[in-house]
Amino acid sequence: MRQKVQKMTDNEVLNETLLNENVDINALVEALLLISDEPLTSITLASTLGLTVDKIDAAFDFLVKKYNSESSGIEIRSVAGGYRFYTKPELGAWIERYVRDGQVARLTQASLETLAVVAYKQPVTRARISAIRGVNVDGVVKTLENRGLIEIVKTDHDTGALLYGTTALFLEKLGVNNLTDLPEIAGLLPDISADFTDFDEL
Repeated sequence: MRQKVQKMTDNEVLNETLLNENVDINALVEALLLISDEPLTSITLASTLGLTVDKIDAAFDFLVKKYNSESSGIEIRSVAGGYRFYTKPELGAWIERYVRDGQVARLTQASLETLAVVAYKQPVTRARISAIRGVNVDGVVKTLENRGLIEIVKTDHDTGALLYGTTALFLEKLGVNNLTDLPEIAGLLPDISADFTDFDEL
């Protein structure tokens, strides 16, 4: 009787290949971090590579210590539930100069103010954003949606109005892990922070 051979899954084959060829898991995760355009999670990498979450976590721990302790221009941060490369904060002034030269598209002042309202008052309706800013924000809200920084999170049960909140991309761009990591707004925006309080009942 011919013995039945169980077919290996693609992930199992990849896992066996990684082990047989003695692939450096730390180096592999490092390379994937470099090419990824979004934060990488242990679960996603473990599932994709056919490895255990513990092995991926160990690789992340190794790389975080490696980059965050070396005299390097980049570091690895935990943001939006995953890990990603970022430039060192102490190089911010020089990088900002590069950005100001037109290499990277920037948000307008109106967009930044609207984004601040959404970030600190979410979930928030478009009407409430307009009331706080004192101007029509329809176009700005659409721009922020198109940039992937805010999204519709739910609908108001009583009025049916759309409620907006920030996205994982917003956290990623700011380099924070969650909304509780946002700085106090009073010290940063003294000219509009009072408005944030005045419209709490809207």
